[in-house]
Amino acid sequence: MDQVKIRSALLSVSDKTGIVELGQSLAANGVELVSTGGTASALRAAGLEVRDISDLTGFPEMMDGRVKTLHPKVHGGLLAIRGNEDHEASMADHEIAPIDLVVVNLYPFAETVARGANRDTIIENIDIGGPSMVRSAAKNHDSVAILTDPADYALVREGVTTMAQRRKFAAKAYAATAAYDAMIASWFGMVDQGEAFPETIHLALKRGEALRYGENPHQQAAFYSHGGPAASGIGDARQVQGKALSYNNYNDADAALELLSEFRDGPPTVVIVKHANPCGVASGETLAEAYAAAFACDTVSAFGGIIAVNRPLDRETAEAITGIFTEVVVAPGADDDAIALFAAKKNLRLLLTGDLPDPARPGMMAKSITGGWLVQSRDNGVLADADFKVVTKRQPTEQELADCRFAWTVAKHVKSNAIVYAKDGSTAGVGAGQMNRLESARIAAWKAKDAAEKAGWTDPRTLGSAVASDAFFPFADGLLAAVEAGATAVIQPGGSIRDDEVIAAADEAGLAMIFTGMRHFRH
Repeated sequence: MDQVKIRSALLSVSDKTGIVELGQSLAANGVELVSTGGTASALRAAGLEVRDISDLTGFPEMMDGRVKTLHPKVHGGLLAIRGNEDHEASMADHEIAPIDLVVVNLYPFAETVARGANRDTIIENIDIGGPSMVRSAAKNHDSVAILTDPADYALVREGVTTMAQRRKFAAKAYAATAAYDAMIASWFGMVDQGEAFPETIHLALKRGEALRYGENPHQQAAFYSHGGPAASGIGDARQVQGKALSYNNYNDADAALELLSEFRDGPPTVVIVKHANPCGVASGETLAEAYAAAFACDTVSAFGGIIAVNRPLDRETAEAITGIFTEVVVAPGADDDAIALFAAKKNLRLLLTGDLPDPARPGMMAKSITGGWLVQSRDNGVLADADFKVVTKRQPTEQELADCRFAWTVAKHVKSNAIVYAKDGSTAGVGAGQMNRLESARIAAWKAKDAAEKAGWTDPRTLGSAVASDAFFPFADGLLAAVEAGATAVIQPGGSIRDDEVIAAADEAGLAMIFTGMRHFRH
């Protein structure tokens, strides 16, 4: 059976978007409208004739609406195979009428959880009748059409459906109920029962947009969102202008925002990221001052990078940014002058996030490996000065302590092995992703020296700097490389079996060294 003329439609929706217009179109094509509760009220308010579900079933809605569509006259009308003599005889015996179209969207469970509702309210927003009708209609899609997405309403307004449409609707319907059940299972397993890692994890994602390609042109890619209310993240940011975001744009912009969030309550700060690694980070009296310092750290790598700022973007900073090619700018907001200036840069993408996320927020991270997934809590470790332990004879000065704090914050977001030199609220050199810590220290120092030569400075900014290491120094050689570069203070997790050797080397060099007791590997 290819084409099916719709004679009877059951409409029961939480999201009323487009439901009146759909009802009007169906009624104009002679379709009987059957509905429940608020949906019936909305349709009647528009002047449409509607049959109550209780009139169809001969049974009243009861238990505060918990029981209304769970009835053989509903599910029999959905599940009966058209043309099957036994099924049709049963329908005749029990006065069950066929239903050709079901329009359902489910109680807003995710939104209820997200707004912090109490447990009883959340439980009441677990839909039972809706998913049951969806699954019954989808199973019998040879004869019945099921709509769960208002975007599909226009396809049935003429009162006829095709097999291809019904099959597509059924696939979308099962995906919708699977995602809905996954959200509920996740809430019970990870929130209500307090389990960090439940026996089974159900991940429900909604495709947002197809991307041109993945990390490389031969790879396919798409962006999927968690759904639910918007949050202050890259996935929910508003794109003001520019080309569509690429896979790498999403990845790099997220890395930039994650680092920037560490400074959400700090002074004006700018983060420049390339290939998910920060190549320049600085704080200043103004955004423009911070941008100049961040850019000076590595003027070569900043080309084609991602820039994130922790204040609404102003024209002065926007003018400085337009001095080089930039892929994406991320900001909590932007003034009209900055937006107007960027409008001339058609390829520059501007993302506005609103409030920056909390760096200490809980969350989970997942990574696909062959045969499964690795799941861990996100690295939300944020330390205060009281957590720092000075292990050398010399205490750090106030400026050295501030530089240590800054370098440590940045190093947390650099791919391991990570070494970061910082001075006066900005990075001086960043060494990322090397297989041994000594090489990262040398590369960071070399980059600082190169930046000084390009800027015409007498000395590299590693002189008098603080150096941060994302993990302990296994030997004193990495520390001594930092000494050679001119660092006077060190911050690292500690925990090596050779800590005593490293501390002795620091004392001999006159360094102040802090142990944090927290490692920040990033792979």
